[in-house]
Amino acid sequence: MDHIALLEQIKARYAALLQANLVGIYVHGSVAFDCFHWASSDIDYIVVVDRPLSLDLKNELMKETLRLNAAAPQKGLEMSVVLREHCMNFAYPTPFELHFSNTHQETMNGVDKDLAAHFTVIKHRGLALCGEPIDSVFGDIPKECYLDSIQADIQGAKDGVRYDPVYYILNLCRVLAYQRDGLILSKEQGGNWGLEHLDCRFHSVIRAALDGYVSGGAVVVDGNEAVEFCESMLDRIFA
Repeated sequence: MDHIALLEQIKARYAALLQANLVGIYVHGSVAFDCFHWASSDIDYIVVVDRPLSLDLKNELMKETLRLNAAAPQKGLEMSVVLREHCMNFAYPTPFELHFSNTHQETMNGVDKDLAAHFTVIKHRGLALCGEPIDSVFGDIPKECYLDSIQADIQGAKDGVRYDPVYYILNLCRVLAYQRDGLILSKEQGGNWGLEHLDCRFHSVIRAALDGYVSGGAVVVDGNEAVEFCESMLDRIFA
């Protein structure tokens, strides 16, 4: 199954469960940026509903998501269920009804800073898989909330780059691209921006991260060079 067919199944099964409560399903991440790679990408989407979900319905939705996740790429599905009121009248950190990912397989009724970044991408490049148009569902997201959200993702980069170089190297590039140029980019686009705008001494680690992102294979990065890159980028971002 390819990701397009999987998204069609997500649409059909969620619509059957949520029925009239479903406002829409909105895709962000690499699929929306048209740089999805089955070997290295996950499938990201936000489910918007009008009314809070019962515990029984949350459990049914989670069971269905786990079944769908079994047919997903290795990185899996990442989704949150959010009330329409929190999409149109944005609050930060943003409340959610339900969250699923491979790293947090079931989280109910919390708040998530990441939703500011996801909503911004939806407004900028998102795809309405079904339901109402994006502009009628999602209100304005303050730029400072988006920036805080993406900055929060890279604060542990100096330690994290040793076990997940692709994630941290490419994310650092896209955070600086937003701060310097106001660009809202995917990880892959962030890495390419880095090759164009950053010191050539860091190009080898950026290229290695990009190669790993596209292939999904092992990434060979000099650990000391990667940490030096992170230190330099964090100094610029948090100056």
